[in-house]
Amino acid sequence: MFITFFSELKSAGIPVSLREYLTLMEALDKDLAERSVEDFYYLARLSLVKDESNLDKFDRVFGTVFKGLELMSDVPVTELPEEWLQKLAEKHLTDEEKAQIEALGGFEKLMETLAERLKEQEKRHQGGNRWIGTAGTSPFGAYGYNPEGVRIGQKESRHRRAVKVWDKREFKDLDDTQLLGTRNIQVALKRLRNFARTGAAEELDLDHTIKATAHKGLLDIKMRPERHNAVKVLLFFDIGGSMDDHIRVCEELFSAARSEFKVMEHFYFHNCLYETVWKENKRRHNERLQTMDVLHKYPSDYKIIFVGDASMSPYEIAYPGGSVEHWNEEAGSAWMQRITGLYNSAVWLNPVRQEHWRYTPSIQMMQELMENRMFPMTVEGLSDAMKELAR
Repeated sequence: MFITFFSELKSAGIPVSLREYLTLMEALDKDLAERSVEDFYYLARLSLVKDESNLDKFDRVFGTVFKGLELMSDVPVTELPEEWLQKLAEKHLTDEEKAQIEALGGFEKLMETLAERLKEQEKRHQGGNRWIGTAGTSPFGAYGYNPEGVRIGQKESRHRRAVKVWDKREFKDLDDTQLLGTRNIQVALKRLRNFARTGAAEELDLDHTIKATAHKGLLDIKMRPERHNAVKVLLFFDIGGSMDDHIRVCEELFSAARSEFKVMEHFYFHNCLYETVWKENKRRHNERLQTMDVLHKYPSDYKIIFVGDASMSPYEIAYPGGSVEHWNEEAGSAWMQRITGLYNSAVWLNPVRQEHWRYTPSIQMMQELMENRMFPMTVEGLSDAMKELAR
């Protein structure tokens, strides 16, 4: 198992050496991980990862190789009933059964009911239709089904029906060193160019060097500022949830944008833009930036690019308090209107196939807020988006 782990790390491009692997084995032999999967994770990361830019790759390899192991470091296994340690099969209902399950009656009623049941419930429940539990038809819990509910304690989305997600979710930063599988994205981004020479004179000016040397009769080296793309870009990435399905293409876009645009800032948001954004997902809960501060800092000559599937509950766009992760004082639509009002050049790139957009109400709502400046994340779509930004 450990040799497989080592091999997968190498295959993922993490520069791990045999010496570091042997150091990890020695640490395990001395029982430094104390038979805890969580402690082993941190011990392995400390031993094998030398550069923080590889932490995301390490997490993905670790999750794949050791998939299925439970992080039971805080509670002795012997104190839990055996059936609790087994994740029961997810409950799949027929179309007829799903049709019989009705929503509780709107967003406000849903949140009131959750507060009441949190006060009343005293034990674990499974397979029911009322309490907070697992594998049931209650609107509250995990690994079950309800057309409109609050997801609690579930690793990831399955039916994409949750109105609120109660878990503190950690989404990893995009890996900006991701090698492009194709140069098509870079070629499309090159349509947004405005070259200029600014900054320190660091590049050899061969023509002027030859002319000056011939004039003086002695070698006279002339330098000039490097020529670069002077376009300034703010890149906003929707991350986590349903965007996990599109992580690879977002990494490729992020990598291409970093190489193409010399002046570029990126921020993360989830589903819809609200009053805060963040720069790093591992510190997203305690190092948020006020969106209004971002709008004040970067002038209106910046080009705005949103990247997201715009697939969410319509509440998240239209209602105060509709955010899936927190209670927002203003509707997401208000923040989107501020962006489009301040920045004339703004587009939305959507990785969902364009022919499917009309089946998702939130995509249509976001497309309207963007004044139809939403483009599919295809080569043609990227080219059209860059043409729009260059107008």
